[in-house]
Amino acid sequence: MAKRGLFITFEGMDGSGKTSQIHRLARRLRAEGRTVLETAEPGGTEIGMQIRHILLDAKNRALAPAAELLLYFACRAQNVEQWILPALDRGEIVISDRFTDSSLVYQGCGRGLGAENVMALDRIACRGLKPDLTLFLDIDLATSLARAESRNVRVNRADRMEQEPGAFYEKVRDAYKALAAAEPERFRILDGNENAERVAEQVWKVVSEFV
Repeated sequence: MAKRGLFITFEGMDGSGKTSQIHRLARRLRAEGRTVLETAEPGGTEIGMQIRHILLDAKNRALAPAAELLLYFACRAQNVEQWILPALDRGEIVISDRFTDSSLVYQGCGRGLGAENVMALDRIACRGLKPDLTLFLDIDLATSLARAESRNVRVNRADRMEQEPGAFYEKVRDAYKALAAAEPERFRILDGNENAERVAEQVWKVVSEFV
């Protein structure tokens, strides 16, 4: 930490509560005097937000899997270059809503593009950057779909990535669990089905060990 900041990522299916928990964690860290950068994928930077619109627009159903993967990494490359690496170099804590693990499970596994192709792009876009800690908020498929639908009704929008069949999301969830099992030193699996306060306490218990 004396030479470099701390890079924390949150992963999970839509509706897992990642965004809410990131905001809670950032507030708590700032209250303790830490400098925190919050970012999200797809999005983050101004350029990234333009790419996000293409990726999530429900009208873009014809977007090919390979094009989807490349757009995610274009967004990620901009985020890494413009926001994440400079913040880490300043010794800050960076908290990201998704990173390359999302591409591994959604495009590599869910779309069938393969982990090798995902990691080849990661080497170009991320320049060797890897999270120090990844929190996987695990929820069951029914809860994920119900929460995502409720949110979309509330904000009056549809999300292209949420229009896949249940089997797709089962593959994604299984792929997340496989990643966590392969890298137990980096991943922590938390029960996202709990209420927000309990999840926040789980999150803090893990993060406080690192900060």
